[in-house]
Amino acid sequence: MRLKRRYIATGLALGFGLALGFGLALAAALVSVAGAQDTVVMMPEQSAAKAKEVIAQSIAAMGGPLYVGVHDTTYEGRLSQFGHSGELNGFEKFLDFEVPPDKDRQENLPKRNLIEVFNGKEGWLLDRGGVQEEGEDAIERFALDQKKDLDNVLRNRIHEKDMSFHYAGPDVVDMKEVEWVELTDSDDRTIRIAFAKGTHLPVRKIVTVRDPRTRLRTEEIEYYSNYHPIQGVTTPFQITREKNGIKVYQVFFDKISFNTNPAPELFTKQSLDERWQKVGKSEIKKEERQKARDNCKN
Repeated sequence: MRLKRRYIATGLALGFGLALGFGLALAAALVSVAGAQDTVVMMPEQSAAKAKEVIAQSIAAMGGPLYVGVHDTTYEGRLSQFGHSGELNGFEKFLDFEVPPDKDRQENLPKRNLIEVFNGKEGWLLDRGGVQEEGEDAIERFALDQKKDLDNVLRNRIHEKDMSFHYAGPDVVDMKEVEWVELTDSDDRTIRIAFAKGTHLPVRKIVTVRDPRTRLRTEEIEYYSNYHPIQGVTTPFQITREKNGIKVYQVFFDKISFNTNPAPELFTKQSLDERWQKVGKSEIKKEERQKARDNCKN
């Protein structure tokens, strides 16, 4: 279900009376209306200054200089992917090396026989068929995801010359008081981020984009939760993404490490070729054994 511009969530326990439920809903609505009124009366310069203040508070809450100083991240975790109807399609463990703004290597665990690498405008995939180049669509999606990435936005993109800022007011999201900040980049891409008032941590991000081929607008929402301090950096250990109201994936991180300086060779086609030399023979033998079994059955 597509969400509207204002995002109000009120949780009502079973057994509460109708009057109390109406009162809580009305109070939440008044908070949202008040936020909208505050946004209207603010001059553009005031709105931009307030938005930058909220962002600065969030960066400080996530570690300040330590957060800003992160130049690479290594993740280990579990990924759940969902289909077009919201059904669970798969569940896997993974290892991910990320060096912003344009390098990423993701491997399946424990076999590490499915590996995807992006390096600037190039990309490669190792699977059961060997090593192949990524298509242009995959490389474009990766570049677009980097532009929308929350950490990249807060660490780097807020300093872009053509980035505009707008304070969208207070609200209630998932029973939390938040403040919405809206950023618009030079590609007319709108990025809305909800920061919890109590902790100043991001809890939700909404990106509105237009498909370059179909020209249809899509809305992507990410939810951030289960924050923990890692090396002085407060980090979400659970991220959920939805697209046009349908859940796409959910990530649970088991381990996160910063500034490990992964070897540049990890982000090359040669590294995948070398890995294929180790795992390829066993994959071929498995396929041959499976074909033999199938022939016996037939």
